[in-house]
Amino acid sequence: MDNNQDHFNILRKIKSKPNSTQRELAKELGFSLGKLNYCVKALMDKGFIKINNFKQNPNKSVYMYILTPKGISAKAKLTVDFMKRKIIEYDELKAEIEDDEKKN
Repeated sequence: MDNNQDHFNILRKIKSKPNSTQRELAKELGFSLGKLNYCVKALMDKGFIKINNFKQNPNKSVYMYILTPKGISAKAKLTVDFMKRKIIEYDELKAEIEDDEKKN
């Protein structure tokens, strides 16, 4: 899976579950914790997400992941790119099936 797809999946998951722990995100995405940390850092460096921790919470490992406006825009672009790839895959598969039907 390429980085764009990984980043898209992370942004999508963060949008739907901003209070998830990194372990929960990693498990739900099928990533190792190290891979998730690497991707989250890349998304932070790009300005797509911010991470806030709750200073009043006794559990200092509780964070909230927030999509920035730049992150929301990137998620939309990644969604469009994803859909374009899927349409191309569909058209190629459809053409292949039609070719096979013509041969039979």
